[in-house]
Amino acid sequence: MRLDPAGGQTLETRLNLPESYELCRQVQRDHSKTYYFSTRLLPPEVRPHVYALYAFMRYADEIVDNPHGTSLEEQHAALDAFEAETTSAIMGEDPANPVLHAFSNTVRARDIGLDSITAFMKSMKMDTRVFRYPTYEDLEAYTYGSAAVVGLMMCQAIGVTDEAARPHAEALGVAMQLSNFLRDIKEDWKRGRVYLPQEDLARFGYREEELGNETVDERFEDLMRFEIERAHELYAIADEGMKYIPRGRRYPVMVARKLYAAILDQIEAQDYDVFTRRAETTLPYKLWVAASRAAQHPGDILARLRDRGNATTSLPT
Repeated sequence: MRLDPAGGQTLETRLNLPESYELCRQVQRDHSKTYYFSTRLLPPEVRPHVYALYAFMRYADEIVDNPHGTSLEEQHAALDAFEAETTSAIMGEDPANPVLHAFSNTVRARDIGLDSITAFMKSMKMDTRVFRYPTYEDLEAYTYGSAAVVGLMMCQAIGVTDEAARPHAEALGVAMQLSNFLRDIKEDWKRGRVYLPQEDLARFGYREEELGNETVDERFEDLMRFEIERAHELYAIADEGMKYIPRGRRYPVMVARKLYAAILDQIEAQDYDVFTRRAETTLPYKLWVAASRAAQHPGDILARLRDRGNATTSLPT
C-alpha cells in the first residue's frame, strides 16, 4: 500500500504537476507549522521546491512513524519500494504518486544529487532496525542522512551555489533535528526509539526506563542542558554560513533557524519537562521573530521584494 503522508490513505489519483506541488504544500502546512511559516517567506518561485522536499521526507517518515499495523520487515520493504519508485521518477518515469511527481521535478530542476537521496533513505531504513545509539558518533551516522543531507538539498532548492556553505548547511540540519529529538522524547519513546545517546544517559546517571516513567529531576535537567548546548554549538556553526545564502533567500532561513532554536529555549522555560507539555512556539512569537529579523536585515528584505517583483509564476512547470 502506498501511504499518503497527509493521512495514511492510498494515493490513487494522478495529479498534474501544479496539483502535485499544491498537495505538497498542504502536507507541509498540515504537519509542520514552523517550517511552513518560514517557507512562506521565500520567493514564490522557490517555495514549491521546498514544499516538495518536505513532502518527500514526510512521506518516507510516515512509513516508519505511522505504520498502520505493518511489521518492521514490511516497513523496510515499503521504504525499499518507495526508494525504487523515487529513482524511477527521477530518471523520467511518470510516477503515480503525486509527491514523487513534484519531488522528481524539483530534483531535476535544482540538480539535487542522488547521493543525498540515497543517504536520506538509508537513515529512514535505520529507523526500522536501530532503536538505540551507544554514542553520539553512532547517532551522527543516522543524522547525516536524516538531517545533514536535508540541509544540502535545501541549499540546492533555494539556490546556494558556494561549496563552502556545505558544512554550515549540514550543521543547521542536524541542529534542527536535535531540537526536535529533545522536544519529542516522549513520542519517540512510545515508538520504541531513544535518540539520546546511551553514553550521555550514563554520564548523568539517568536510566533509560526513567524516560518511560517521565522522571524529571536534577539528573535529567543536567542531561538536557548537555544536549541543548550541543545543539547550540551546531547552530553557531550554521550561523557562520548564512553569508553564503543569496540575499532575498537568507532571511527565511534565519527565521527558521531562530524558531527551531526557540524550541530549546521553551524546553528550558518549562524546566526541562518535555513529558507533560510540548515545547513549541506560538504564532505571535513567530510573527515577532519574522519582524525582528526583517528589521535587522533590511537588505535581505529588499532583495526578497525584488525577487517577488521579478517572479512570473509561483509553481514550477
